[in-house]
Amino acid sequence: MDPLLDFTDKVAVITGAASGFGKLLARELGVRGARVVIGDINAAELDKVAADLEAQGISAAARCCDVSSEEDCRALVDTAVQLYGRLDLAINNAGIAHGFVPIHELTGELLDQQINVNVKGVMYGMKYQIAAMKNNGGGAIVNTSSMAGLGAAPKIGAYAAAKHAVIGLTRTAAVEYGRKNIRVNAVCPYYTLTPMLEGNNGLASDESAAQTLAMMAAGSPMKRVGQPEEIVAVMMMLLSPANTYMNGQAIAVDGGVSAF
Repeated sequence: MDPLLDFTDKVAVITGAASGFGKLLARELGVRGARVVIGDINAAELDKVAADLEAQGISAAARCCDVSSEEDCRALVDTAVQLYGRLDLAINNAGIAHGFVPIHELTGELLDQQINVNVKGVMYGMKYQIAAMKNNGGGAIVNTSSMAGLGAAPKIGAYAAAKHAVIGLTRTAAVEYGRKNIRVNAVCPYYTLTPMLEGNNGLASDESAAQTLAMMAAGSPMKRVGQPEEIVAVMMMLLSPANTYMNGQAIAVDGGVSAF
């Protein structure tokens, strides 16, 4: 197998793996030799994903994980170490969005929800992932941020605040642990067709969803929103065992939006 994509015997922890990027990434890593420990707050769907992975011959374990809970984040890493003896890769992907709300209508409750999941989930995840990686000579971490973490994001201000924080945590961890051979990077997608975008609490979940999606597509020079596979391909590149010197980066995967 090409060393760029050879994850043989690597052990990966993935949060938010019951759907979207996390689900797809678990399969892409698994078919290339990785052993995966997947977490999500949706236990029923998570178990289905694990069963599907096992049916494909992928070594997979599932553990229900609320990333806003430090104990759950610790337990997910502990599961990987107990089952496989090490941790090489970690993807802090779990996250939530919110509907369009201008800043003067934001509430403390909405902001707390974003911080609890999108920020604490990354912080708690890295806290235990890094400790485990230090014990086996290094590793690679990818945090899921957003284009909303790189610039202004009108009417999704609480989400933008949280995703900016993800990039801050990513860059800080990269500097703190680079000498330990632990690389930390973030992926920053533009609007992508995942359940976060289309679900009951997603950005395009109201009655004007089709119009909203058309507006999102028009904002990209490619005149479409992203597909999950396109984001996961970049995640794979960030995690690649051959990608040994990229550290502390926030990579836009946006169809050219950031080129304006």
